[in-house]
Amino acid sequence: MNDLPLEQKDQLAFQLAQEFLLGLNIPGVDGLLLEKYMRLPTLQSRPETLAGIYSNLLDSAQNASMKAGVIGRSLGGFSELGQVLGNFDPLFVLRTYGADWSLLLDTIERELQPNGQIRRSPRSIWPNYCQTVLEAAQFITQFSDADDFYRWADFFDQDNRARPALPMVLMSEIHGIGFALACDFLKELGYLNFGKPDVHIRDIFVGLDLCPPKPTDYQLLKVIVRIAEHVQRTPFAVDKLFWLIGSGRLYDDPQLGDQGKIGRHKKAFIAYAQERLLSA
Repeated sequence: MNDLPLEQKDQLAFQLAQEFLLGLNIPGVDGLLLEKYMRLPTLQSRPETLAGIYSNLLDSAQNASMKAGVIGRSLGGFSELGQVLGNFDPLFVLRTYGADWSLLLDTIERELQPNGQIRRSPRSIWPNYCQTVLEAAQFITQFSDADDFYRWADFFDQDNRARPALPMVLMSEIHGIGFALACDFLKELGYLNFGKPDVHIRDIFVGLDLCPPKPTDYQLLKVIVRIAEHVQRTPFAVDKLFWLIGSGRLYDDPQLGDQGKIGRHKKAFIAYAQERLLSA
């Protein structure tokens, strides 16, 4: 896009993202609010039980394309799944359903009565998600307790060379968990060295020539980490800032905007930033 050194380009893109959000002049959206979202995991306590980790994993697993609408919203909230999952107890899930996703789906239909049509073809959302639920339970029960899980994850996270292998293990072990969703799960647990390479990040980074034209999720994560290093922030912070532009969701502040929605501004931001990067 121009001849700016990569470090300066990353720094300017990050600065422009903050300026753009503040320039929307939405009441309550100020520098303090942006900082809150970029630091949020440091303000929260991570789950202290395997059930809590399992719940987080299943929540991240529905954060893809149409899944959240089909699953969480059709039930009146993701937490409603706890009624048929023993309050998200992975051992209960394995003992009750084993590897039978159809039994789990039958129970969900009978007990929770989701809104909308439930398709049962192998590639449909509900059957796939039920397989994720069961394989995630199998994976989580490998650990004796939450501390055991965190020691395992910390082993990867403390080494820059090994860190990308952590989401790769998760995506290999659990049906329906791709690289991006695995990163989402980890960052929401407080692993600030991860960002989610989702469609918003992809479109913005490609549009601003911050990454290759058709990057893999792994390449996008590396760009998130690179920008974080250049602006001396966490990858989580970089992820959240650009994600807020793309999603327009202030999920922790429903009193702002339209029940926490401030509009999706991805295309407008790309145009705004392209012009300023070109003239820099």
